[in-house]
Formats: sequence, structure tokens, C-alpha cells
Amino acid sequence: MGGSAHALQGHPGPAFTGKMPVLREGVWGKAMEFRQKTLSNGVVLIGEVNPPAKSAAVGYFVRTGSRDETPEVNGVSHFLEHMLFKGTERLNSFQVNEAFDSRGAHFNAGTGEETTVYYASVLPEYLVEITELWAELMRPALREDDFTIEKNVIKEEIAMYQDMPASDVFSRCRSLHFGPYPCGYSVLGTNESIDALTAGQMREYFTRRYAPNNMIVACAGSFDWDRFCDVVESACGQWPRQDVGRPLSHFEGTKQKARADKANLKREHICLMHTGVSAQDPRRFAASLLGTIVGDDYGSRFYWELVDKALAEEASMHFGPMDGTGLFYCYLRCGTPNAAKVMDIAVGIFRDLVQEGITAEELTKAKNKVLSAVVLKNELPMGRLEDLGSNWMYLGEYRSIEQDVQAIKGVTVDDVNHLIRVIHLDSYTQFSLGPALSV
Repeated sequence: MGGSAHALQGHPGPAFTGKMPVLREGVWGKAMEFRQKTLSNGVVLIGEVNPPAKSAAVGYFVRTGSRDETPEVNGVSHFLEHMLFKGTERLNSFQVNEAFDSRGAHFNAGTGEETTVYYASVLPEYLVEITELWAELMRPALREDDFTIEKNVIKEEIAMYQDMPASDVFSRCRSLHFGPYPCGYSVLGTNESIDALTAGQMREYFTRRYAPNNMIVACAGSFDWDRFCDVVESACGQWPRQDVGRPLSHFEGTKQKARADKANLKREHICLMHTGVSAQDPRRFAASLLGTIVGDDYGSRFYWELVDKALAEEASMHFGPMDGTGLFYCYLRCGTPNAAKVMDIAVGIFRDLVQEGITAEELTKAKNKVLSAVVLKNELPMGRLEDLGSNWMYLGEYRSIEQDVQAIKGVTVDDVNHLIRVIHLDSYTQFSLGPALSV
């Protein structure tokens, strides 16, 4: 991710009016034009026009997720994502699906701790219709009957992820790491919170969080900017503003350790969480490279010491930038008899990094991997849409692919080594999930 961070509320983006485009020379030698406009009610429109592209992608980015909930309504953001596909006063769920399907749209939505995104990629000739469709869905019917039925769907999804040890251990570790801090709330919620949730509570949350001044509409690829703006303004321009916000503060994590037995498990699943840097922090590029050096699938320190030596079946580390804070998270899967040895080796890797740092060779390899991923992802409008919306959502600014490429290339060994010392790799939260231990 090129950038990440800045609240929409209270952190306005650059003062573009939509009349003075910013031209960037594309990675492939093609001029891409960035445009931006803010409607009177606060909806932010951003676009990266790339005329040679053969498709277009549109996304509605809502700055809300489990972090913005309370324990009483935990899971409501994700539940709302489901409910939007149930339709509006004009359209039922079948008609919604048919409207996307008949135009060949590749569409979906996703809810996280901090954002809910609705997106689609289409042939350019259908972009206007799909943009209008999403706008209509942003004001769903939220019918009581649909709400009652969908509760069971949500609870089935909760059960499904609880049956996936990697997902379950991550969710539990996150809750342990953040403690009472809202970033630790489950995106799905719990059976108890979903059972107790009422349609009235959902409607109140929707009105407050799906506000125009808490939303970005982004488009990338081959499209007409002026036409796009007209469509969004016509559909969304009258929505009333709301008083929205999100308290931002860094959180170091609890550094607690816990383990739970789980029936039918044959392997040990271990999740570690370290303090990270925020999505706004310039050190996020160094943090991404550090995660690759320590825990990439191939050629990382975890790989050579744990996976290649057949001590662990999986050993990874990733950087998770967030709004105002961040974390690193590791996942280790191994036989329970090997768990202590695997942890000793992992801790030894952290200790060596603190004492000796990384090497220039490791940094070069990590840069090549990250750069390849960035460029390949951004070759298509759909991939470009994600970074376009996220950068404005978090940073309140446009970042070209070239800016991110140069930022990654500019990271030095000293940058990464300084970050290692600052984040205290030898201090972490740990949650383990595995079979019952014999006494």
C-alpha cells in the first residue's frame, strides 16, 4: 500500500477543484490524469484517468469498520455490508444481482477494521450504470425481514472462520493485543453481539457512519471524468452531512501471552503481534520491507530457519498499517512437540535483528519482491483503484505508482535497522491455539 492514513473528517485533502488536473507519466509511458472534486455535502470524488486502459473500476470507500463500533453493536459494519446487497426500496436482492451480472461486472465488497469498500470493474461503456447502481445501494432499504434472515448467514460465517485455525488464532491474538482498544474488535462480531443486535441499532449506525462526509467515490481506468462527477453528484449530492469522526492514538499493545486448547486440532497455531507504525508514518515503506525480510514465503529468515528445516509448515510476518497506529503480525504453524523449539528460533531471529540488523543483500531482495508486487498489482484499473482510494482515505493525497516505487527504492539499511530498534522486536503479544497438552 502506497499510503494509508488521514481521517476524512478534520483532515481535508489537497485543495484541488477538479479544474486543474495533475498529469503523471505512467509506468508504461502513458499519461495518467488525476482529478479530484468535493461535493458540497462532503462526498470526495477522485479519479485517475488512463485512456488506453480497456476497463474501468469504481469503488465507494466508507470510512467505517469494527474499530468504529461499540461492544454492544460489534459486527454491525460487516452485517451492513451484507444488507446493502439485499436491495433498496426499488430493487430486491435478485434485481441487484441481475443488474451487475447483466453488465458483466466483477463486483464485490469487503469490511475491515477501518473501512468498508464496495467496488466493481467493468467495460467502460457500463461504468455510468454501475456507478449509479452502487450509489442507489448506498441507501439500502434495511428491511426487517431481510435483517432477521441475514442474522443466520452472519452466524454461519462466524462459525466458518472459527473452523479455520489460522483465522481464529489471528482474531484472538488481535483481541488480546489491543485489549479494550477498539482496534481489537472482531470484524464479524460474536454470536452474542449478532443475536442481540436490532435493526434499529443498525439503522442508527448506518445513518451516522454512511454519511457523505465520511465517504470517497473513486474511479480508475478509461472513463470520462466530467460525466463521472455528474453521475455521482446527481445520485449522492443531496445526502445530509453527519457529525463523524474517529479518535486517533497510537497503541503499543498489551504484550500478553495466552494459549487455548481446541478440539480436533492436530497442529499448533501461533500468532505474534508487535507494535508497528501507522499508515500515515513515512516509515511504512521500511516496515513493509522488514516484514518481507523476516517472513516472506520464500527466502526470508523465517523460511530458511523454520520452513526449509521442516520445523514449521508455515512461518510468515506481515506489516499491518492502520489509522494512527499499526502492527506487525506473525503466523507460525507446526507440530505441537515442535512449538517450543519453533518459538525459540523465532525469538532468536528477533534478537539477532535487534543486535545485528539486516544486510544490504536482504534489503535488495526485499525491495525487488515488493516492487514487483506493487507494479503488477497496479497494471489493471481494479488494482489501481485500491491504492487510489486507500491513499486518499488515509493520507488525504494522491500518490502515483512512481512515487511509491521511488519511496521503496529510497529505503536504506539504516532506515530498517532504526525501525527494528524502535519497535522492540523482542516484545510482543502471543496467542497460541492447539490440541490439549498432556500433563
